[in-house]
Order: sequence, then C-alpha cells, then structure tokens
Amino acid sequence: MSGGSAPLPYSMRDVDGGAYNNAKFRQRSRLKMVTQALISKSSKYQFGKFTLGKFLSLLMVSGLIYLLAHRSSKGFVSGELHNKEVESRHASKDSPTIRTFWRKPPRLPPRLPPNEIYKNSSILHHPPSSEWTSRQKKVKEAFEHAWSGYRNYAMGHDELMPLSRRGVDGLGGLGATVVDSLDTAIIMGADDIVSEASKWIEDNLMKKISEKGQVNLFETTIRVLGGLLSAYHLSGGDQAGGGDSGIAVAPNKTNPDRLLAVSKDLADRLLLAFTSSPSAIPFSDVVLRDRSAHASPDGLSSTSEATTLQLEFSYLSRISGDPKYDSETMKVLEHMRTLPTVEGLVPIYINPYSGQFSGENIRLGSRGDSYYEYLLKVWIQQENYRNTSLKYLFEMYTEAMKGVKHLLVRKTTPNGLVFVGELPSGRNGAFSPKMDHLVCFLPGTLALGATKGITKKKALESNLLTKEDIENLQLAEDLAKTCVEMYFVTSTGLAPEIAYFHIEG
Repeated sequence: MSGGSAPLPYSMRDVDGGAYNNAKFRQRSRLKMVTQALISKSSKYQFGKFTLGKFLSLLMVSGLIYLLAHRSSKGFVSGELHNKEVESRHASKDSPTIRTFWRKPPRLPPRLPPNEIYKNSSILHHPPSSEWTSRQKKVKEAFEHAWSGYRNYAMGHDELMPLSRRGVDGLGGLGATVVDSLDTAIIMGADDIVSEASKWIEDNLMKKISEKGQVNLFETTIRVLGGLLSAYHLSGGDQAGGGDSGIAVAPNKTNPDRLLAVSKDLADRLLLAFTSSPSAIPFSDVVLRDRSAHASPDGLSSTSEATTLQLEFSYLSRISGDPKYDSETMKVLEHMRTLPTVEGLVPIYINPYSGQFSGENIRLGSRGDSYYEYLLKVWIQQENYRNTSLKYLFEMYTEAMKGVKHLLVRKTTPNGLVFVGELPSGRNGAFSPKMDHLVCFLPGTLALGATKGITKKKALESNLLTKEDIENLQLAEDLAKTCVEMYFVTSTGLAPEIAYFHIEG
C-alpha cells in the first residue's frame, strides 16, 4: 500500500467529508514538516556520510507517520455497522496487529431500510399478466444470450470462460452446458437451441462417454444424466411430457429414444461407483472409459453427494424397466437410516470404506444441503411406497427439520432476520452464524414438506396442514425474506455466496 490515500467508503466521502478533509490536510502538513526537517538536516552532510543508521531512522519515522495517519482515518467511518465494528475494536483488549493497520474498511453500498424496500418492491404487488409476460421475455433473452456466447466460443466443452472466451472441461468433458441446457430450452420454447443441443448430443455424447476419463459421480449425475432424463421426459419420451407438465412437446427437434440410450450407457458406467465400494456409500469418482471407480484423494465422500443420486437413477429404472439403477442408489438411503444423527442432522463427510460419518461438521450449506432435500423429494417421487417401505424417508426428513429449528435457526440483531447457521464442531462446539447461499434451497423444501407436494391452497382447503406444517411454512417465508435481503444489500444486486450474520454476543 502506498502512502497516498486509500479508496474510501461512501460514508467517509459524503457524510463527513469536511471533517475528513480537514484531518487529512493536518496529517499531510505534519508529514510535510517532518520530511522537510529531515531533508534540511541531512543536506548538511555529504552523501557518503549518510549512514545506515540514519536511513533506518528515516524509514522508522516515515512508517510511524503512516500508521498514525491510517489509524486516525478510521474514526470517520459512519453507519450502524461501521460504528459497531469500531466500538468493538476499541473495546477489545487485544493489541492491534499489522493486519489491522493495513486492512481497508469495507465499502458498503447504500441501502434502504427493509420496510422501505418491500414497500417499493413490485414483488409484493401482483403484477398484471402483461408484466409477467415481459419478465418471461427478459429471462428468455438472457438465456439465449448466454447460449450464443457458449455456442460461439465453447461449444462441446463443459463451461465457457467469459473473459478469455474459451471453453474448459471442469466437469469431465461431457459437454455439461449443452446437456444441462436442453430441458430449459424445451421449457422456454427456444426451438433453435433445442435443435442445436439435440444434434450435438446425438452426434457426440456417446463417443465422449466412451473416451473420457475421470468424472465426479454427483456432478455427472445431476447435470448430465439428469439433463438427459429431463429432456427425455419433456420430449414426451414416457408419454407424459406434454400432458402433466404443461410443456409443449416438440418431437421433431429431439430424439427421445437416443436420449434414453445415452442415459443408460452413462448410468451403467456410473453404477461402478456403487458396486465397487465396500460399503453402501458410493465412491466419489468414476473413470468412464475404464469402467472403474475410486474414492477421492482424502478417501471421503460428501454426504450430500452420496445421497443426491436417487431421483435420477430411480426415474431411469422406471422408464427403462431395469430395476438395478433404483436398487443400487436406494441402498445409500437405507444405510443412512442406520447411522447415528444429531437430532436428525448429519456431518458433511462420510467414509465409503467404513460407511460411517467422518468428523462432526454439521451444516446445510455445501456438502450437506441436498441430503435433506432428497429425503423429501425421493419420498414424494415414490408415491406408491410413501406409506409403506419408504415411510422412513419422511420420518428422517421430519426429524431433521426439527433439529434445524432447535439447533441451527437464529435471528440477527437488531433487524431480526431469520437464518440457518452451522455447527463446525458438532453439537458440543460453538455455533457459527455463517450461512451459505446454498441454504436458500430450504424455504422451498420446507414448503414442499408442509404441503406434501400439493399446493398450499389445496392443502388448506382439504384441512391437511398440521400445526407443525404451519410453523414450517412460516419459517420458509422468514428464510426466504433473509435470502432476498442478501440480494438487496449489495450494490450489484447479486447475493454473496457466503454470509456471516450479526447475533447477540
């Protein structure tokens, strides 16, 4: 960092600009006087007589002046969050560190009070159908823009690097963006994109599957296998796509039989992660061309990854008539049923060799999130077995949500925003007020669990909601509001991937 002034928060420039400029002028004056004194004194000596000791003295004085100037500037930070941070810093008995002196104060965007935001937000007013149509058009245009960039610079690769305009294969090289976009294009009626994506899949994907090396079981299942099966369904492959989804089927632009054939070939290779493991927990990685599987370098699997595979494989069993896909993946949830939990909550790592959890870190963010989501969704998907052999899934889900409310849900001060924190060291460790943006899946899951997969209106009319269901619906609304706030408080309108909340103490 140079000796000049650092970029300042808006509050330092606008709120107290005069005071800040006066203080800054005084600091510069002091620095100028000291510097001139040192220069005039040192000019009496010849250059050869300017010793190392004098040089070090000059360096020390300059450093002290800089630190003094930098520390004094902090007193002009205004705003509630800044004041609390400064007060707590002054109240601390810890000695300041070098990092304290060098760290810039955060640049917070201007924001409205929550009530003002919601009052002015069109989200709370039901917009006319014409406005919904306009919004739909904008979303479709954004999708088509993203696809055109991908098609022009990275077609066939997993992802597009937007700045360098090149494709990369961070997900195994199976053209994840092509496959993962096909069902969206069908839903949006983007026929040109449907044709382009379908043609690429028919011409290239089977060959890539047979030639590619290592892929992650979880990512490949949810993106590639899931994308193929969704497109198959929406294309009318199981004679249900157009009828129960409300999506217009475009059979001339897709080939459902080809989508199913590629899905089965890929799934057969992915199943090696299950059948090669010594426990019910699958290995994390598969080598497609070798038809082999292995654990990650640390030997562990993510709990969410191992338990977020059943919807896709179970659906494949249903449409292919082959039960092996469903039976292998359901063994995972049957095994999870036997493991100890903390009020239904589970650690985020599990060992495929022993089948036991590793560590005590409990969170609903990364590596933990979709375990809880799939307990419910698999139960809803397997409608014929809900109240018999799969009843345990809903019981595990219900217990977990009680654990979330008891152990992880907190409110911020002073605004009272509801959020879900973490237990990095388990039940007996400290609570962390950290919430991944991924946790914003939970409001939808809570609502889905309360209504058991039907609409809230229908559930109310049929008197199906219990007291606990009502509580979960309220929690869903409260958490959704917090997730929206995470977007409102940034200058870009993009929520942070991770947020830390202010709580009592």
